[in-house]
Amino acid sequence: MWDFLYDYFDLEHIFQSWREGTMWREESSNFSTFFLFSLLSFLFVTETQARNLQPVICSSSCGDIKNISYPFRLKSDPAGCGDPDYELSCQSNKTIMEFHSGKYYVEKISYSEQIIRIVDVNLASGSCGLPYKSLSVDVMLNDIRYGGQVDTPMKTASFVNCSRNISDRHYRKVPCFSGDQSVVYVSTAGYAISLLPEPCFFISMVPTLDSGVDYPSYETTWNLLKSGFDLGWSVQCRDCFAAGDLCFPSTNSKPYTYNCYKTGYSFITSILSIIFSSLVTFLLAVGLISRFIFIPIVLIVFLIHKYRATRKTVNNVEEFLHKQQSWMPKRFSYIEIIAITNHFRDKLGQGGFGSVYKGQLSDGSSIAVKVLENSSFTGEEFINEVSTIGRIHHVNVVRLLGFCSEGSKRSLVYEYMPNGSLDRHIFSKKGTGESFSWEKLHEIALGTARGIEYLHNGCDMCILHFDIKPHNILLDCNFIPKVADFGLAKFYPKEKDFVCVSALRGTIGYIAPELTSKNFGAVSCKSDVYSFGMLLLEMAGGRRNSYAKATCSSKAYFPSWVYDQLTNGEDLELPDVSEIEVVIARKLCIIGLWCIQVKAAHRPSITKVVEMLEGSIDDLQMPPTPFFSSSPQHNSIREIQSDSSTEWLRSESIEECSYSHQS
Repeated sequence: MWDFLYDYFDLEHIFQSWREGTMWREESSNFSTFFLFSLLSFLFVTETQARNLQPVICSSSCGDIKNISYPFRLKSDPAGCGDPDYELSCQSNKTIMEFHSGKYYVEKISYSEQIIRIVDVNLASGSCGLPYKSLSVDVMLNDIRYGGQVDTPMKTASFVNCSRNISDRHYRKVPCFSGDQSVVYVSTAGYAISLLPEPCFFISMVPTLDSGVDYPSYETTWNLLKSGFDLGWSVQCRDCFAAGDLCFPSTNSKPYTYNCYKTGYSFITSILSIIFSSLVTFLLAVGLISRFIFIPIVLIVFLIHKYRATRKTVNNVEEFLHKQQSWMPKRFSYIEIIAITNHFRDKLGQGGFGSVYKGQLSDGSSIAVKVLENSSFTGEEFINEVSTIGRIHHVNVVRLLGFCSEGSKRSLVYEYMPNGSLDRHIFSKKGTGESFSWEKLHEIALGTARGIEYLHNGCDMCILHFDIKPHNILLDCNFIPKVADFGLAKFYPKEKDFVCVSALRGTIGYIAPELTSKNFGAVSCKSDVYSFGMLLLEMAGGRRNSYAKATCSSKAYFPSWVYDQLTNGEDLELPDVSEIEVVIARKLCIIGLWCIQVKAAHRPSITKVVEMLEGSIDDLQMPPTPFFSSSPQHNSIREIQSDSSTEWLRSESIEECSYSHQS
């Protein structure tokens, strides 16, 4: 430095001139001396600080880890190498990192991505062990030294000790620490300590990579533990956090760069903060006053109203169940429901009123349990399900084996239908359902009609289902159809010709015209016949009646197209079918067209429909023109029935899923 100063300022000439008095005058000598001394001192201090700020670049190695350089350093490196916050050690030719009282082998250091991978020393070798020190992901992420970006998905592996064996697929037994008195398990499910199984207590935890598997085996879990986990470092973020500021990545590509955002307030910001704090304090005072006067009154009134409404529903259900207990199916407690569903483990489907789970009774028979979770499923719908199915024993009607009603906890226990619902097969994509022959489709149609006939005529009261559709026709192990989902059912005496319905019921595409407007007549058992007719046509067409993706516009609404084909004496364009199968297809279509007549008086009864299905096609005549005629009034119905959305839109209290998704 001093050589540089001599060359730059020619100090000898300056001193000589100063001594000879040629450069400065005597009266200014004191000022000149002070200025020169200050300049030299400033340059010296500046160079010293620059040297201190510039990190000493060193490079060392230990075992498989080569080129250990800034910010990392080994303890054996000279002073000034690397950063003390990122110090490593070399033991037995292994690079060791001490992190929150734990010891970890360094597996890899990526300076381009600013990521270091480490693995617990007790888990790095062998096939069994416990972490050297418990470390949570939160502690790891809160370390300001390692606030860099890490894209690797992370999980926590938790080790627990149990006094007995547990049956939970989230937990995998650690063989070397499991004996007769206790069993050690490891889990990557991320359970909170408060949610551990009852006979177990927490031992330790360690971060690990995410396998992407919900229930990894012990071997998979152990391989992940041996692989370690990643820490992202950033010296810039370390310094930023230490100053009480915020640090965020400024780029989305590797290597990441970071920006430090100051959190200090300016003067104007401070003034605004004071004003805002004063306003908040005032509002808080007003809120506290209201809290102890107005809010408690509103809360008490709401709770009283809620309690009375809930109590009334519960009392109505309990009163009904008590009166009908002589013929009721078995009543289960909620604890029994939990037991037979194995804590609701095997979920079959999700519906508008709750979920359906597979269960098993003590005799080994499989069941389906519909757990009612939606508060919109009122006591009336629950009573409908229990009272309707509970008194029915027919081969083509789903059987209710039991129920549960404990306060707001309600469940329905049905026989299990292993082949799911009819729509899963007739609307399924290739390979996702059973491909039925025309003979089998005819058997299913006939069985369904017999089930509906039993509801209309086989009981003391006529039972209207109001939601006949493929989704609510379940198939047992032999593909025998069974009518299900009686949440919308209504009873009325057989001597009456109609039933009063206060609101629209059913699913768009299957609702009879008289349910949409009184102009089309009274609601009766012919309403179910209409829905069954739409079901028949969908079975025959192998698709939904309304199909917006049809290649030909005339085929977009199947009932209209098939009526024109049959009326004009044309074929149904069925590929690779025999003459017998063509007869069955035409038979189903003709009966379906009879059933979907606009006027209920023109529709056959369900008993007549059964006779038509059992009889010969020679006895059938083409029906009058259905509702897709040119009449403006009829066209309005067609628009309702052929709504292109054809989602399972249901009005009033209609459930999307009974328990039909049992695949």
